[in-house]
Amino acid sequence: MNGGHAHPEHDHTHDHDGRTPHEHARGLKGAVLEIFAPHSHDAADSLDTALESSKRGIRAVKISFTVLLVTSLLQLAVIVVSGSVALLADTIHNFSDALTAVPLFIAFRLASRPPTRRYTYGYGRAEDLAGLFVIAMITLSAIVAASEAIRRLVTPQSIDHLGWVAAAGVIGFLGNELVALYRIREGNAIGSAALVADGYHARTDGFTSLAVVLGAIGVWAGWPAADPIAGLLISVAILAVLRRAVIEVLRRLMNGVDPDLVDRLHDEAARVPQVAAVPEVRVRWEGHRLYADLEIAVMPTLTITQAHAIAHTVEHELLHRIAHLDHVTVHVEPDGPSREALHAELSRHHDPAPCG
Repeated sequence: MNGGHAHPEHDHTHDHDGRTPHEHARGLKGAVLEIFAPHSHDAADSLDTALESSKRGIRAVKISFTVLLVTSLLQLAVIVVSGSVALLADTIHNFSDALTAVPLFIAFRLASRPPTRRYTYGYGRAEDLAGLFVIAMITLSAIVAASEAIRRLVTPQSIDHLGWVAAAGVIGFLGNELVALYRIREGNAIGSAALVADGYHARTDGFTSLAVVLGAIGVWAGWPAADPIAGLLISVAILAVLRRAVIEVLRRLMNGVDPDLVDRLHDEAARVPQVAAVPEVRVRWEGHRLYADLEIAVMPTLTITQAHAIAHTVEHELLHRIAHLDHVTVHVEPDGPSREALHAELSRHHDPAPCG
């Protein structure tokens, strides 16, 4: 039995910070929270539909792109008058980080489109392909930052307006950390590995912006090499986040999931009345949505209609209890010796014929 439908809306008594759904923070705090923690989309709400989560992803990339672009432009203005290589490396990385929002935006738009006869599962995989672009941009920014830092070590260049350079580094940290918090929060809420990876990318940018501040302080203290050395430190930090991003994105491409999720699907299905056993559970990600395939065993004396009703109940329970689950396929088999005999027969037919 196949299933995949929109989840109904449910009322929630409290959100994550303890306020009731009708309470809102006011003033400047309320305005900031509405952007980075919108009231209508609680991170604890696991019943969002595929369309709603795609819209939420689009909102996230639009806002983060705008914030990072403004941050980069402010830093670029300081580079023109200061000549700081550490700040240049950091700004290049910030620009590349902002540009990663473009393929993510396209991926979320594609994910909201309905399946076709050619793409029968929809376009969710576009999000994982966008994750590969994120990895490529992180790699490129590390190479550019390192090469420029080495060039400045070989050919030193003076830095002016150290106070402005330090201020630009602080701006870079604040802008990137806001974006990191927002991307990671939204990525976890909708189940997007690509968006979470991009969030960690922004967080690393934020901390490497502090290296710019340290470089400016070192030059001010009489150590000219402090600026390009800070640029090299930025490159190393970029490589560190690259490793984490590669693991997250490639795991999704290889259909990797948290084993605890498999256990929870099994346990939730097993709780349904008249389900005698759950011999097999398979689950995979399609972008930021989950697809599950289960095999359940029921009493062989049940009618086809009764078995169908049990399978439908399993589907219904899983869709309403498992976050990000969008489609469930339930295969029903008779419990007992008949099921074991059937599996033995199928295994015999699937085994390769003996040679000779």
